[in-house]
Amino acid sequence: MAKDKTAFFCRECGAKSAVWIGRCPQCGAWNSYEQEVIHRSGSGQLKNLSTPKAVTMLMSNIECSAEQRIDLKDEELNRVLGGGLVLGSLVLIGGEPGIGKSTLLLQVALNCKDKRVLYVSGEESASQIKMRAERINKGGGNCYVLTETCVENIIERATEVQPQIIIIDSIQTMTTSDIDSSAGSISQIRESAARLGTYAKQSACPIIIVGHITKDGNLAGPKILEHMVDTVLQFEGERNYGYRIVRSVKNRFGSTEELGIYEMQSYGLRQVSNPSEILMSSSTENLSGTAIAATMEGNRPLFIETQALVANSYYSSAQKNATGFDLRRLSMLLAVLEKRVGVKIGGKDVFLNIVGGLKVSDPAIDLAVVAGLISSGEDVAINRRHCFAAEVGLSGEVRSVVRLEQRINEAAKLGFERIYIAKQGSKNPIAKRSDIEVISLGEIDQLLPYILS
Repeated sequence: MAKDKTAFFCRECGAKSAVWIGRCPQCGAWNSYEQEVIHRSGSGQLKNLSTPKAVTMLMSNIECSAEQRIDLKDEELNRVLGGGLVLGSLVLIGGEPGIGKSTLLLQVALNCKDKRVLYVSGEESASQIKMRAERINKGGGNCYVLTETCVENIIERATEVQPQIIIIDSIQTMTTSDIDSSAGSISQIRESAARLGTYAKQSACPIIIVGHITKDGNLAGPKILEHMVDTVLQFEGERNYGYRIVRSVKNRFGSTEELGIYEMQSYGLRQVSNPSEILMSSSTENLSGTAIAATMEGNRPLFIETQALVANSYYSSAQKNATGFDLRRLSMLLAVLEKRVGVKIGGKDVFLNIVGGLKVSDPAIDLAVVAGLISSGEDVAINRRHCFAAEVGLSGEVRSVVRLEQRINEAAKLGFERIYIAKQGSKNPIAKRSDIEVISLGEIDQLLPYILS
């Protein structure tokens, strides 16, 4: 009997080696090589696709089709993708088990009634998919269902149906007949994704792939998988919250700063057109430590609520904890407050939370965090009709942020009465408004009279 041919693959970059290596020479990762059984038959080319020779073309002579993007009938997902699904693109969406990846893509498949959609599932039967479709309360539309895990068979059926969108759920269940290793292995994931990508480019049919993630939060399989696809989307959400966020990690055809927000309901995922409604609590009472920040995610202004708690410490070293905010930046803001303003909270326990489970990296949230810390330390409430949009520097100066006028316009639209911004970079036409009061600050110590009054 012929002996199985084995090889070692790096799960980080997909590098191949005949023997086990402690440190990958390609990416430098330690203990990342795993042994797999491989067996290739033939040249490995797709049997159902012709592979003509590539032809060099002048850029000006290349013709583009009139419809560059496909409308998925989902404003949130269209925004994250950069305006829709690009023809021939390969999109990878990852998330924790049970977060709602399959539900989101099934809704997309059922909503696109004017497009032929092939929904391929390697995890559920056709009857189970039908049950979920009935729970979503959507019609069958123009959606074809295929329960298959062999990539060659999927491409053969796709050639017959000629779909305009293909959904694969999930890449970890897909296999190719030229490799003998089990489904989910590094070589199977890499080869399956490569063949699906080849079909997408040659047929101009976009393919959306579902990917599982590891306990560390990374996409399962080789890291090279993220380089092979055109777009990588991360589907996030806290189990204790009903809200889900689609974030773009990589996008060759659009911005990586956009995000889409959904609310999980019994009938599926509901699009949240006004994210500020979930990022600010519905309480009308003014409570100390609460401040509203005007942030930006891509081209969308978001108003989020920051909650700070400053309390006496009963331990030898004070605790500093932050949820949804960089802990190192919180430590920096505390040091600035103590050095430049004289607020003595360095020896107290400090807790900071971003409402809604959102992780914020916009520096415009700095002034709201500082205001919340002062408010909690002095136990003085901030008016909930006031918001903040400015960055705080190491010397205590209040620095301007980008797209300030758009933040102010959105604040006025939502009914805020006052917004605090930086004097540096602000223009006189912005400051003179009748619908909202604009307060320009040069140093953070100028904020104290407004909060403590």
